Amino acid sequence: MEKTFAGRSKVLIAFLLVFGPAFLLVLIGTRGCEHKFKELDDYGLVKSVPFLIEGKETTFADFKGDVLVITTLQKTCPEDCAISFWHLDQMIYQHIRKNKRKKLKSVKIISFVTDGKGNALPEEDMQIVRDALKDNVESYDPSLWMIATGDARAVYGFKHNGQNLVQKGDKYYGGESFQELVLLLDKEGHLRMVLPGNEEGLVRRMKEHIALLQKQYDKKKK
Repeated sequence: MEKTFAGRSKVLIAFLLVFGPAFLLVLIGTRGCEHKFKELDDYGLVKSVPFLIEGKETTFADFKGDVLVITTLQKTCPEDCAISFWHLDQMIYQHIRKNKRKKLKSVKIISFVTDGKGNALPEEDMQIVRDALKDNVESYDPSLWMIATGDARAVYGFKHNGQNLVQKGDKYYGGESFQELVLLLDKEGHLRMVLPGNEEGLVRRMKEHIALLQKQYDKKKK
């Protein structure tokens, strides 16, 4: 238990070194009154890499107009995942599902399935993950929570302050840092927030940032 805590602490520290200043500004901004808030920073456009969903090739350009939550999954989920499967389901997916006809109708989850070491899972093995979602997620809707196979390393290949989100080391799940991270992409495919997704508090924080991004869009409509 002590070793696990130490490993997670190192992941969080590494994240804060890369994105810490912007994260603190957002945190401070969200504590103001209802009409005064700090807009999420823009870390750039996600790479236009092809990937497969239900065997069909697609790119992030096909999701223009949607807010996307990007994660990884492994075929050992939900028992053994790089992210906290239960909290992702309960705090983010169920929130999206219950509000899909209202304020969250444009929010979707895309999970890139890896073999646990960061490599794409072959399409022929994807049914294992589809079945796991159907069996373990209440009212699972594949149009809201999609699973993909493709080069996830390229998707997570963002750089900021000279650091890359794709890091290697024994302290990371499967030896690769990106598998533990959750990305938030705006309607234009730009990265607006990244947080580790392996703890309840961090998944909850991502949910708050989704709401903040939606608030930005609502403000622009007025």
